[in-house]
Amino acid sequence: MADKTVLVVDDEIHIIHVVAIKLRNNGYEVLSADNGAEALEVALREKPDIIVTDYQMPVMTGLELVEKLRQNEETKDIPVIMLTARSFAIEQEQQDALQISGCLSKPFSPRELLGNIEDILYQKELVGDN
Repeated sequence: MADKTVLVVDDEIHIIHVVAIKLRNNGYEVLSADNGAEALEVALREKPDIIVTDYQMPVMTGLELVEKLRQNEETKDIPVIMLTARSFAIEQEQQDALQISGCLSKPFSPRELLGNIEDILYQKELVGDN
């Protein structure tokens, strides 16, 4: 999965740092943002292959970010993994409606997140080749 770009969005800088190290060590280019509004700008400009975003953030939540991504022709198909605090479960209907590829509860394992990213990008490549 080398040469793939991941946008990591979280208002907790240590989470971005830990995730970025794991992803870079596995050949990914990493972009980051600390709120949904900044992430939207980065996504529109850079067109990452996948986005990992926190749910609860200032300025614009992860769900608001995904809603805006889905409304834009250039970003509507970018897979998104949502990171949530255990108390902020996202209903399956909402995940389906917003095409959220996966949800992980905090605290999460960087290895588990990497596995999720690789699975989603692999599936996307399979579908894209048909």
